[in-house]
Amino acid sequence: MKYLILCLGNIGPEYADTRHNIGFMVADYLAQKYEARFEINRHAFVTEIKHKGKTYVLVKPTTYMNLSGKATAHYLTSLKLEKEQMLVVTDDLALPYGKLRLKGKGSAGGHNGLKSIQETIGTDEYARLRFGVDANFPKGRQVDYVLNPFSADEQIDLPLRIEKAAEAVLAFGTLGIERAMNVVNVK
Repeated sequence: MKYLILCLGNIGPEYADTRHNIGFMVADYLAQKYEARFEINRHAFVTEIKHKGKTYVLVKPTTYMNLSGKATAHYLTSLKLEKEQMLVVTDDLALPYGKLRLKGKGSAGGHNGLKSIQETIGTDEYARLRFGVDANFPKGRQVDYVLNPFSADEQIDLPLRIEKAAEAVLAFGTLGIERAMNVVNVK
């Protein structure tokens, strides 16, 4: 079985360690763990990993966050996958820092990357792993907040939290969405 793991973020060194790029960080962790290398492809950096007989196609869109739907549509079509075989990994301001929430469907919740995906594929019924980045910013400063690095305190355990998110990605493929939600969302 093959899965599309769409890890959201923005390309460029100025965005590398920002909250909005947590999807890229999870993809990079998995690629490093499985000794896979990303290659530039259409609309994205792409690699594959194998875990327990499953193939995970890790995609880091090069379209920037607001146009994530372009990469989504391309890879669903080119890989001949259904939306049930796709997981989107993204940041979420509504969750406390490091909290993971795996869902099988849902609204974009104001997230421009998710909005782009939903507009492009025509549905909000696809799995997403949301990584909490908290909402510790003054009114009107949301963009600055998500486009800045994690705080020094957050960076202390960020590698462990990224590892937990990577485990949730793998659980999506090995357990299926319902069982994986039971494992990921109780912690």
